[in-house]
Amino acid sequence: MEALLTSTGIVALAEIGDKTQLLAILLATRFARPWPVVLGILVATLANHALAAMVGAQAAALLDSNGFRIAVALSFLAMAAWTLIPDKIDDLKQDAGRFGPFITTTIAFFIVEMGDKTQIATIALGARFENVLVVAAGTTLGMMIANVPAVFLGHELLKRVPLATVRFITAGLFAVIGLWLLLATLGLV
Repeated sequence: MEALLTSTGIVALAEIGDKTQLLAILLATRFARPWPVVLGILVATLANHALAAMVGAQAAALLDSNGFRIAVALSFLAMAAWTLIPDKIDDLKQDAGRFGPFITTTIAFFIVEMGDKTQIATIALGARFENVLVVAAGTTLGMMIANVPAVFLGHELLKRVPLATVRFITAGLFAVIGLWLLLATLGLV
């Protein structure tokens, strides 16, 4: 249960204001058909995060050492810093029209999520918990919690959510997890 709740919470918070959430708003606005966009987000996230969690779990199994645990802890600290850097909708150079809302969303989300902070967090969570299914389910749930309202509420959501505050809270959570893992690995907690 810890893996599911931690994965869900971290990714839901990290996703707020992220480029994939901005992409969700862009696609929902472009197509004016929210359900195919939501389903595309779900399919892309399940595929992307299952692979990411698998990479993390396999890396943890292969590299079960204090050095690897320290690297995972430091990756959470790096995620904290990265979360403070805002994404911009201008960074998304997507042609959102050739294949319809579901296929466009699925492809765009899968590609844009590559190397994204939520994918890196999923790898770290996969390494931390070594449970691909639970981590992928949790991170996918977190993505859906953050993106479904964005699809349906679009630009109105961006006007009302203080993204800078959310970024600081999310960065704080990543930092706390990273420090806790680091201290636990060093035997200080």
